[in-house]
Amino acid sequence: KSEYPIAVHLGGRSSAWCRAGSFRAQSQAITVPTFARQPKTDCTRGRADSARGMDWGYTQLVGGLRFNVLKWDQLIDWDGRAKAEGEFFIEKLREHGATKVLDVATGTGFHSVQLIEAGFQVTSVDGSPTMLARAFENARKRGHILRTIQADWRWLNRDVHDLYDAVICLGNSFTHLHDENDRRKALAEYYATLRHDGILILDQRNYDAILDHQIEPSHNYYYCGDEVRAAPEYVDESLARFKYDFADGASFHLNMFPLRKAYMERLMKDVGFQRVTTYGDFKETYRGTEPDFFIHVAEKRYRNQEAEG
Repeated sequence: KSEYPIAVHLGGRSSAWCRAGSFRAQSQAITVPTFARQPKTDCTRGRADSARGMDWGYTQLVGGLRFNVLKWDQLIDWDGRAKAEGEFFIEKLREHGATKVLDVATGTGFHSVQLIEAGFQVTSVDGSPTMLARAFENARKRGHILRTIQADWRWLNRDVHDLYDAVICLGNSFTHLHDENDRRKALAEYYATLRHDGILILDQRNYDAILDHQIEPSHNYYYCGDEVRAAPEYVDESLARFKYDFADGASFHLNMFPLRKAYMERLMKDVGFQRVTTYGDFKETYRGTEPDFFIHVAEKRYRNQEAEG
């Protein structure tokens, strides 16, 4: 949300932070890019604090590690990101007739605010009260009052009691789920809160390019801050560890699960979505260059193939 996106995590009102750092080491490591050849780090660090669901003021536990929430906006650069994205998400929502949107990866509020200003009815969800507080303040400064809900994705409908035309999970947030059961449960919760013809818009970093082609992300779209560098330190089939270096000398690490594009598309269909259309850096056709990010648009509307045929 984010990469506040990264900014969205799970951790309901009294629950743990979605198994932060709970991944298992991959038994069959693959060849990693030269920029990622680092000794494998013990990324279970911080699990005890995560399990207690602790908030560190403006320092938030993300992926089992501490990350200053105030750095999210510096990382993103709201103006730069708005220019890079254009009206892609607004257009996709309008194409599907959506007016009521659930932002499940609110982070510091970028997309919630963008959609409110475009005329959508938005409810903003995050697992972190710290992130929601920051998002609320960002929206207030722009003349908006966010409708916020703190909720764990795995039990989303326990706290969200409404149906929506669209659910958005943006900012590479979904890669913070390291357990497949959690991923399936979260997607099922998104599906359940959608109307019969609703859509899910979910984005992810192009981990295929990093894993298979040793391509370092250009961060032209999602990481728009001029004074921030985001690069992978270690990558294998079960872990993508990114380092974020800021101009003031601060450095942070985030641990993510490297979702492959085909796997993610299959997972969404497994939970019931009928059609999944994938875009690369906001384009449906992206041959020739590897996109930094994939954006999946998953449709819930039931399609009777025999009737359509």
